[in-house]
Amino acid sequence: MARWLRPLVGALLLLEGAAALSFLHHRYEELVQALFRVQSQCPYVTRIYSIGRSVEGRHLYVLEFSDYPGIHEPLEPEFKYVGNMHGNEVLGRELLLQLSEFLCEEYRRGNERITRLIHDTRIHIMPSMNPDGYEVAAKQGPDSNGYLTGRNNANGVDLNRNFPDLNTLMYYSREISGPNHHIPLPDNWKSQVEPETLAVIQWISSYNFVLSANLHGGAVVANYPYDKSQDQRFRSHRRTVNTPTPDDKLFQKLAKTYSYAHSWMHRGWNCGDYFADGITNGASWYSLSKGMQDFNYLYTNCFEITLELSCNKFPPEEDLERQWMANREALVAFIEEVHQGIKGMVSDENNNGIPGAVISVQGISHDITSGDMGDYFRLLLPGTYTVTASAEGYQPLTVTTTVGPAAPSLVHFQLKQEVVRKPVERKASGTRMNNKALQKKVVPRATRRGTQR
Repeated sequence: MARWLRPLVGALLLLEGAAALSFLHHRYEELVQALFRVQSQCPYVTRIYSIGRSVEGRHLYVLEFSDYPGIHEPLEPEFKYVGNMHGNEVLGRELLLQLSEFLCEEYRRGNERITRLIHDTRIHIMPSMNPDGYEVAAKQGPDSNGYLTGRNNANGVDLNRNFPDLNTLMYYSREISGPNHHIPLPDNWKSQVEPETLAVIQWISSYNFVLSANLHGGAVVANYPYDKSQDQRFRSHRRTVNTPTPDDKLFQKLAKTYSYAHSWMHRGWNCGDYFADGITNGASWYSLSKGMQDFNYLYTNCFEITLELSCNKFPPEEDLERQWMANREALVAFIEEVHQGIKGMVSDENNNGIPGAVISVQGISHDITSGDMGDYFRLLLPGTYTVTASAEGYQPLTVTTTVGPAAPSLVHFQLKQEVVRKPVERKASGTRMNNKALQKKVVPRATRRGTQR
């Protein structure tokens, strides 16, 4: 099917019975009420939980959609959306509230596409990572909001410059053939991050997320890793350098999935900037250090992109409906991208899941690991791949598999334990043997002749 036709077909599937939604800006209390209203309307497929609190004590709430809320089902991938990381970039916050209402309503109406999505995916939606900053921005409102007013958290810190800098460690590790995934955090990392950042790091360490997007404003483009170039060039100098990940082609495809399902992102010209296909490598746009996008890729199994969704960071309420209609199909289509590549179980000979097994794909120098139950998810483009599963104490296993354009291929690994050869212990016997006789018994003939191997 032609690329331009897929979003149209998907949109038609969503149009039937679409619910009437309210298009308003939501302060913190109103946001909480909206989340709990959705949960009360769809109690059997939703759950609300908090991953922590902001500097000023506001909960960082997440709304989960699943046919078994609160439970990870083996071979069912975990997906997340994060909005409002910058408090004054508010469209993502409102879109995620709209998406939550939409998923609930369409599920209740029996929409086959949405029902299948919720039954096959565990979806986590965090409308606001920076509720304190939002309240500062909302006090001024969309008409008088400054470009930076409310951007940072209550301590004045930009949360998208606050994650541990794993890019620098990765670039150094690459030079010495070190690890290319799950790079260890510095010993003092907790003292270097804000409460909101700490909560997110602990959150993404607790769930085996596979795919994610964080929603921003100020431009219209789908941005993919790496955000930080190796020589750290800066936007103000307009010196940029494309800095691809080992999964560059896959990230481009993920970004295009959103941009082409969006009403106008794919056209390229937006907000005075031009991005071919409506996508960009982060460092090719401008280099950014300590960002959440790169951190996800280097510390976890999660592939994350950044969605810049509006020229106006705080659009007026009368523009919210138009923005929702422009983004609705893209938000759903991007979740569906979690179902591609390969997935399976890594188990031992007794069919017990092996957590932390490393899944390596020949030719792509970025590995992922199996989750607590032994299930793994590796996003891949269509093609034929040589894949190896390895775990400490087990013999590695390599297979060749073909990935199609639709559902992920099931590839299971059953690993055998390594055979540990213990040194031979000689028992004392009643017969005494002198040293010369012992040498003659066990030392190879070549050695007895004095020959070196």
